[in-house]
Amino acid sequence: MAKHIFVTGGVASSLGKGLTASSLGRLLKCRGLRVAMQKLDPYINVDPGTMNPFEHGEVFVTRDGSETDLDLGHYERFVDEAFSGDSNATTGSIYAAVIAKERRGDYLGRTVQVIPHVTDEIKERIRRLATDDVDVVITEVGGTVGDIEILPFLYAIRQFRNDVGRANVCYVHLTLVPSIGPAGEHKTKPTQHSVEELRSRGIQPDVIVCRSDQPLTAGLKRKISLTCDVPLAAVISNIDVTNIYEMPLVLHAEGLDDHVCSLLGFDGPGHAVDLSGWEAMVARARAASRTVRIGLIGKYVTLPDAYLSVVEALRHAGFYHGAQVEIDWIRAEEVTGLLAEGRLAQLSGIVIPGGFGERGVEGKIAAASYAREHGLPCLGICLGLQAMVIDVARSLAGLEGANSTEFDPLTAYPVIDLMEDQRKVVDYGGTMRLGTYAAVLQPGTRVAAAYGEPVVRERHRHRYEVNPRFRQRLERGGLVCSGTSVDDRLVEMVELPEHPFWVGTQSHPEFLSRPDRPHPLFRELVGAALERASGTGRDGTRPEVAAVTGR
Repeated sequence: MAKHIFVTGGVASSLGKGLTASSLGRLLKCRGLRVAMQKLDPYINVDPGTMNPFEHGEVFVTRDGSETDLDLGHYERFVDEAFSGDSNATTGSIYAAVIAKERRGDYLGRTVQVIPHVTDEIKERIRRLATDDVDVVITEVGGTVGDIEILPFLYAIRQFRNDVGRANVCYVHLTLVPSIGPAGEHKTKPTQHSVEELRSRGIQPDVIVCRSDQPLTAGLKRKISLTCDVPLAAVISNIDVTNIYEMPLVLHAEGLDDHVCSLLGFDGPGHAVDLSGWEAMVARARAASRTVRIGLIGKYVTLPDAYLSVVEALRHAGFYHGAQVEIDWIRAEEVTGLLAEGRLAQLSGIVIPGGFGERGVEGKIAAASYAREHGLPCLGICLGLQAMVIDVARSLAGLEGANSTEFDPLTAYPVIDLMEDQRKVVDYGGTMRLGTYAAVLQPGTRVAAAYGEPVVRERHRHRYEVNPRFRQRLERGGLVCSGTSVDDRLVEMVELPEHPFWVGTQSHPEFLSRPDRPHPLFRELVGAALERASGTGRDGTRPEVAAVTGR
């Protein structure tokens, strides 16, 4: 029978519940336990798929094509498991399921109420993950204790304790211990009030994880233990770290996993922790002696969380090469002006990430063009690939005014367009290509060398495709369609072979990158950027010489 850990938060939002839950998941996996993770979100949207990136940040796509909260990206990166849509449930999706059951008559005409019907649905979502292949399910409850939206979730996880037995449940509560005044004195009163609020809902935390800028003193821990009715060993100091991947090591040193395993009966000799691999990865990151500057040409750069997985994938690649990646956040709408100022010339590489809508697209195309003409390593992701294809069409293939029908429905050369079967779908979300798809890589190409295998599987989230009607014209212009769908109908990856690194992918490779196993495309991008920064290309020449201008 699977055990359950519930992670809640208090005092303030954005304290790091997701990272704390992910770190605990990694520690338990390092003990040989099979871990599943889940996020319960209190917002009424069914999923974040239609939410503005400025509102919610990145939409993380799971292997089965579910659009989920960005915390699932942390879960997968730390635990190194591929989760499904069952790992994310929102108030909207739960109420939609309850109402659908009521309309079908599943409740036999009874009055439908929050208790028991909504709480039962929440508990059902938790049980779905507790399969025979899982030892521990870690469920993070979004929001903050005291929020009105969170109440059904708190009631559900309280009831869950009685359903599965007290010995099979552990409650972890994350709070803030702020530093106040010139002397930087830490105050425990916010933590006390947060725990009191949680206890008023019938939940006594087993562990209190305290976020602070400095380690808690023994006296502060003793005070929290006494006032919040938890053992001293259950008061965990979770201090700020410069590298989020150090957090499992910090929490382990504080004894978090030891205490949780003791509570759940996983403290036997068969569950000794082995952190050697994770420690080696963190040591590589700490030892990074070089710095490389990568520009991120985005539409939502004022909210970095909109590109969270891209940023982490770049950092992973930096760990691999022993380098710190500095990101230059560049608004796509400002690229034309920045080209005149020479800002892109100061970079060693660029990433053009995904996005939707017309705003900033010409800037992305201009960035792709600059990278192509000046030998600047460039990785285009999703819309980034489309911008690269449009640039080649206009500059190398003689298709003046080429565009995507997403931005110019009347363009004479729709090199990016909806496929015919997509046009028949009325529902906005129904035209999306979501989830994992296979790509066949062309032998001898840069992407084939990067991946080291002929067929790869990547996650997608997009609507428009490279128009197959123009594929031959693009290839005559020099573009290599280096990855295609299994039936050769859709273009999955493109590149320019004469360039140091100018590669586009229709997928989102950032979702599969791991801190100890960077994604091949990000690894190669950062490698090429480091070579440019050092002044020589892979062939020993200045990188600026290896450019593709079409002139």
